[in-house]
Amino acid sequence: MFADKSKTRRQSRKARHERIRKQTSGTAARPRLCVRRSLNHMYAQIIDDTTGRSLLQISSLAPELRKETELDKSAISAALGKLIATRAIEQGIKQVVFDRGGYLYHGRVKAVAEAAREAGLEF
Repeated sequence: MFADKSKTRRQSRKARHERIRKQTSGTAARPRLCVRRSLNHMYAQIIDDTTGRSLLQISSLAPELRKETELDKSAISAALGKLIATRAIEQGIKQVVFDRGGYLYHGRVKAVAEAAREAGLEF
């Protein structure tokens, strides 16, 4: 009969993410910056796929970003990108591989990526 639209979207995003992950892998020298988007929040983590460890993770629920609740979601996402870039540089991570997680490079995902680039991460 009729397929659930949200389920179809979720399956399509999952398939896109799997296709991306076949080609994208993070190493110790160049870890993977993975972005996840929910309806209200953004999550970003830096992952070393060779050891399977998350080196750094942050979300829009972090105390530093909760003060900026009057901003719109794109502005909070940009602040998230800037924050994860500064913390990564503090840990000595300068180059990353960007993993958009099957989401379109648009809106909040793009805001995170561009803010991280402006803050000094290379990808």
